[in-house]
Amino acid sequence: MFKPVQLLADWVVYGVLGLGRETLAGSSLNFFVFDTIKIFLLLAGIIFAVSIIRTFLPPSKIREIILKKSRFSGHLWAAGLGIITPFCTCSAIPLFLGFVQTGIPLGVTFSFLVASPMINEVALIMLFGMFGLKIAALYALSGFIIAVISGLLIGRLNVEHLLEGFDVSKKIQNAVFGAEMPWPERFSFARDYTLDILKTVWPYVLIGIGLGAWIHGYVPENFLARWAGADKWYAVPLATLVGIPLYSNAAGVIPLVSALTEKGVALGTTLAFMMAVTGLSLPEFLILRRVMKLKLLFIFFGIVGAGIMFTGFLFNFVMS
Repeated sequence: MFKPVQLLADWVVYGVLGLGRETLAGSSLNFFVFDTIKIFLLLAGIIFAVSIIRTFLPPSKIREIILKKSRFSGHLWAAGLGIITPFCTCSAIPLFLGFVQTGIPLGVTFSFLVASPMINEVALIMLFGMFGLKIAALYALSGFIIAVISGLLIGRLNVEHLLEGFDVSKKIQNAVFGAEMPWPERFSFARDYTLDILKTVWPYVLIGIGLGAWIHGYVPENFLARWAGADKWYAVPLATLVGIPLYSNAAGVIPLVSALTEKGVALGTTLAFMMAVTGLSLPEFLILRRVMKLKLLFIFFGIVGAGIMFTGFLFNFVMS
C-alpha cells in the first residue's frame, strides 16, 4: 500500500541527498521522510471521511442520544462517541462540562472524557499504518473498555458533590435540530476541519517522528529492551508514570511508540506510555482542577491509571 511512498523516500534520501543506505544518518532520515508522508496521507484521507460522518451528529443530537439510553448503554455510547471526536484532552474538557450541565450522569461523561483523547481516529489511523489491523483493533477495544469501566466505577461512587466551579443543577436545553446539511456544505466542513486538524497536529507529528527517527537510527539495538522488556515487571508501571508529566496528542507520540517497539521495548509497555501521555497528562490535571476537587481528580487518575497498566500487562502477555 505504501510502496510508492517508500520508493519516494529512498529516492530523496539515497538519490537526491546521496546518503548511504547503511549509514545512521541515512537510515534515520529515510525513516523520517517515509513516516512523515505516510502519516499525513492517512490523517488527511481518514479524518476527511470521519468529518463527513460527524456532520450527521451535531452536539445536540449526541446529547439526546445519550440521554435516551439506559445508564449502562449510555457509557457505551459516550465511549463510542469519544472515539469519533478527535480531541486532545484539553479540548475535550469543555464538551465534557457541557454534557454534565445537560444532565448526563457524571460517570457517563467520564467515559467520554477518557475515550476521546485516548482512542480517537487519529490514534487508530496511525496505529493501523504502523502496526496493522490487529494491534489497532486491540488498542481500540482495550481503550474502550477502560473508558466504560472507568465511567461505571466513578458513577457508582456518587461523587457529583466533588465538582466545583459551576452549577451542575443548571441545565442547558438541547438545541433544536436544524435542516439537513446539503452535501456541498458537508464537503466544505470536512475540508476545513481536516485542514484545522492538520494545522494543529503537524508540529506534534514532526517532533514525534523526529524522535522516533533518532531512536531508530542512533539508539543501539536492545539498549532499551534491557529495562523495558516484557519480562521486567516494573516496565509498565514505570512507563505509565513517566508518561503522565508529558503532554502530546496521539499523532505526536505514536511514531515514538513505533521506534521504541523496533528497538525491543515490549509493545504493551509502549502503549501504556502512549495512553498515559494522551489520557492522563499534567495539563489535563491542571485544567480539571478548576472544576473538580482534588479527591475526585485522584479518583479519576487512579482508576484510569490502573486500567492503563492492566492493558500494558495484557498486551505484553498476549504478544509474548
